[in-house]
Amino acid sequence: MTRLFGIKHPIMQGGMHYVGLAPLASAVSNAGGLGTITALTLGTPERLSDEISRCKAMTDKPFAVNLTFLPSVNAPDYPGLIDAILKADVRAVETAGRSPADYMERLKDAGLKVIHKCTSVRHALKAQSIGCDAVSVDGFECGGHPGEDDIPNMILLPRAADELEIPIVASGGMADARSLVAALALGAEGINMGTRFLATTDAPVHENVHKAIVAASERDTRLVMRPLRNTERVLSNPAVDTILRTEAARGSELVFSDIAEQVAGIYGRVMVDGETEAGAWSCGMVAGLINDVPTCEELISRIMDEAETLIQTRLARLVL
Repeated sequence: MTRLFGIKHPIMQGGMHYVGLAPLASAVSNAGGLGTITALTLGTPERLSDEISRCKAMTDKPFAVNLTFLPSVNAPDYPGLIDAILKADVRAVETAGRSPADYMERLKDAGLKVIHKCTSVRHALKAQSIGCDAVSVDGFECGGHPGEDDIPNMILLPRAADELEIPIVASGGMADARSLVAALALGAEGINMGTRFLATTDAPVHENVHKAIVAASERDTRLVMRPLRNTERVLSNPAVDTILRTEAARGSELVFSDIAEQVAGIYGRVMVDGETEAGAWSCGMVAGLINDVPTCEELISRIMDEAETLIQTRLARLVL
């Protein structure tokens, strides 16, 4: 992972709506990881170009741009967003959602490294077949969209390692040195963290978001939109309770408009305004392992130092 992306430490920050902006991406990259700007948060090629320029002014280290391909009647300007990435000479792209196959030729011809987020081995194999350089394998624990198979990383990662030839990055449940060492043991080349980086001082979010994550346990997330086959793991709150009641009452007749008030247009209110109970927002089970809000530099340095100690002490003793 470090050789593939030209970074110091095998730690990546995943794309996050309203969070993956220049302040966080540059902080992760400056700390030796791979920061990521989330293109769809910016929305237009012009705004993405400006954010990439802002990030380049804040770091001279490599960073990626996340492109999530969504099914939509009014699709984002994906060709324009890719033009902005290519013109800015970004060297890595994290793709997610639907297959990036339609855009792979342009990305690869420009020399970009492409890592695709997958929630199953079959999707990871497809990503490999279309030319992706790596895959981020998301276990059932992850915040956001875990897919519909419900396979946790203790099974999913070694299964993917058995099948794939390209590098695997572990995503979902990653928070500390134990996560990194375990992921390496299971066949991954590094880790991808979302919720953990959300709970850093460099994340451009309201303090209420930090407080909500630190206060949460591993039992405080819920799965919403499962009847729509668009499952999302979110932090539990009263709005989420309303969604779940509506889903149960509507059953097979549920449509998105039934829950739109608690789902659509929520992220700005949560991340910027601090209205953490306004609706459903992504959060992983890993919140139960998060007890502080460090800088990205402090977090990554701590993970690497403790991982080295863990390998040299606890694990080394087992083979003496």
